[in-house]
Amino acid sequence: MVQLTEKAIGKVKDIMSSQSPSPVGLRIAVVGGGCSGFSYSMAFENQPNMLDKTYEFGGLKVYIDQASMLYLDGAEVDYVETLEGAGFKFNNPHVKSTCGCGSSFQA
Repeated sequence: MVQLTEKAIGKVKDIMSSQSPSPVGLRIAVVGGGCSGFSYSMAFENQPNMLDKTYEFGGLKVYIDQASMLYLDGAEVDYVETLEGAGFKFNNPHVKSTCGCGSSFQA
């Protein structure tokens, strides 16, 4: 199962509340591409797909497709703010290596 930190949940809810119309949930996925083979994707959704697994974190619905779940099981999504910038960070035990850009990985 994937986990979201309180900071990540709060930031997603903040962004969702500024959208019009307000989306129902957040899709987290692993997609092919990037320097290392895979990259993470996050997008707002109004309903889950038929084969999605739906999780709820503090009132936030998160949708994950079955293929992505193979790579995201046990991962944690956090929101970090550093001097270099701010964004969502994936702490994933399945990652064997990442590239210099920091947004793609190899599992």
